Amino acid sequence: MMNLRHIEVFHAVYINGSVSAAARALSVSQPSVSNVLRHAESRLGFPLFKRAKGRLVPTDEAHALFFEVSDIYDRVGSLRQTAKNLAHASDGHIRIGVLPGFGIDVAPLAVAAFRRKHPKVSFDIQTLHHADIPRLLQERHCDIAIAYENAGHEKLEYAEIGRRELVLLYRKAGMPDLPSRVGLEMLEDRDFVSLAHSGPLGTLFSREVARLNLDIRETVTISTMYVAAALVREGVGVAVVDDFTARVCAADDMDYRPLAPALSFGVYSVCLADRPLSRITRSFISLIGEMTGYSPADASAGLRIGEGRSAQAH
Repeated sequence: MMNLRHIEVFHAVYINGSVSAAARALSVSQPSVSNVLRHAESRLGFPLFKRAKGRLVPTDEAHALFFEVSDIYDRVGSLRQTAKNLAHASDGHIRIGVLPGFGIDVAPLAVAAFRRKHPKVSFDIQTLHHADIPRLLQERHCDIAIAYENAGHEKLEYAEIGRRELVLLYRKAGMPDLPSRVGLEMLEDRDFVSLAHSGPLGTLFSREVARLNLDIRETVTISTMYVAAALVREGVGVAVVDDFTARVCAADDMDYRPLAPALSFGVYSVCLADRPLSRITRSFISLIGEMTGYSPADASAGLRIGEGRSAQAH
């Protein structure tokens, strides 16, 4: 059987194609790699590589083993990274994973506001997609993530901290004098930048289109909201995006409108269910909740980012 050292050397030789390149990748001597490889082959009872024109060519058995070995190698790497991240965690340092649209607006504002009150707290901010959240939390790359859905992952804890809406982002010259809210039927017969690959918000929008039985002309499909905004700016079409993205992109030639009926979605903080958050992290999430607890409809009432409904009540 192969042990972890055998797996590490076999993986390096397979990937790099030679003992010398594998030794450089592992920062060990060539004789050390050769010895471990011979020992692995002796334990297995068959050769893993053949020499051909100065290179080591994997045998059929090696190809078959590599798929299993690669999975183990990745798991070991994940374990090492998790241990490293745990060693660097502290109450005075907040590691947060945010979606791209959230990262270009709310996250920077929240960090700036929080550090004005807590100047000794440092941050590590990573942008991610919804599919990345479980792995990054479990490997301790971040302490908390911000999501737009409760995916119901058994090892994660979700808490809704705000509600937002999807909005129509458009060039003013192409759609002048729009009402305060617009129906999706206005998208028919227009070039449209589609949200089909953008995760839960794309699913939310697609379900509404299907419910209304609309025929929308999708010219480009995107996975990231700010790419959609850039395409709108260049006149490729209109787009429906989260209002975080739309607010940042609004300019003299671009604007946005919430939809009728409203397409709202939750903003969730996500953490490991078995790992309580530090006091300072909970405080930061509360601030984000204050900044995301209103809808685009409030914008017409004069509310700005950071002024939730509680501010309106005062």
